[in-house]
Amino acid sequence: MAEKPHKGVATVAQLAEFDTVIDARAPAEFAEDHLPGAISMAVLNDEERARVGTLYKQVSVFEAKKLGAALVAKNIARHIEEHMLDRPKSWRPLVYCWRGGQRSGAFTHILREVGWDAHRIQGGYKSWRQHVIERLDVLPRNMMFRVVSGATGSGKSRLLEALKARGGQVLHLEELAAHKGSVLGNLPGVPQPAQKGFETQLFAALSALDRERPVFVEAESRKIGRLQLPDALLEAIRGAPGLRIEASLPARVEFLLRDYDYAIADPAWLIERLAQLKGLQSKETLERWRSLIVARNFPDLVAELLTLHYDPLYQRSQASNYNSFEAATRHATDRLDAAALDKLATEILATSA
Repeated sequence: MAEKPHKGVATVAQLAEFDTVIDARAPAEFAEDHLPGAISMAVLNDEERARVGTLYKQVSVFEAKKLGAALVAKNIARHIEEHMLDRPKSWRPLVYCWRGGQRSGAFTHILREVGWDAHRIQGGYKSWRQHVIERLDVLPRNMMFRVVSGATGSGKSRLLEALKARGGQVLHLEELAAHKGSVLGNLPGVPQPAQKGFETQLFAALSALDRERPVFVEAESRKIGRLQLPDALLEAIRGAPGLRIEASLPARVEFLLRDYDYAIADPAWLIERLAQLKGLQSKETLERWRSLIVARNFPDLVAELLTLHYDPLYQRSQASNYNSFEAATRHATDRLDAAALDKLATEILATSA
């Protein structure tokens, strides 16, 4: 029989029972990953945590605890004064730190002394992380995935958005990863999340889906930028039935010129990114592409990138990794504007019910 949590202690399975989830860890820990909807109220900031840790290692546990107690008390007092004075007695906060130990324990104790029914998470963030890992190994296996494939520039991500707008269920991996999944995929001013944070977002997105309805997902590589898809998810989408967008080359060129307008606006960045294809393309080809960028001949550049680099790469990758590639239902189009993608979404939903 599982041991029951002590009074003032809750498990990750009880998250929905609380009004607010408070992350008592340092800001750097929160930035890497945190429970969905949690708010950061650090009892030690990054600098303070480093100071206490240094004392612990170089002086003594006693000296570290003295400083830590003073800093923790000061910070908890500030959080209460700035964020909690308007909370009613019925408010139920849930607090967590790294292991569910001293940081969340101190915070929870003070909140309970005030009179709130505060709890801390048993095992802290580590128990949450283990929960995410375990669920990501199970959830994808129970989904009815429909894999959207198509050569680069076929508007697959925009089609997912159109499917969602029409009421379809979508798992938008590139949106969660903040990356378009190519050498030019970095979004300007938007860093990718940490791997742990990405996996928490994946878990939350999968948990919200209805397993009895189809879930549309793009045919992705193992990695999106620097982030890696969990094995169970990759296996599930690679084995799922699919549909393929077959857009004409002119339509794809026109679409990419719109979708990557930020790259066109920064020729230096574009040249730097394409230089990473050294070894995959000849020196002469890379120099020709550089000349096209300098001349701002972007239509010819995009057409060559597609026919010489992305299309052969995509054909090899999809044919070898996705069971549904050859058997996929095909949807041909000469346009990839919003109206055309909405029409495609309507057709796809009508045949996927």
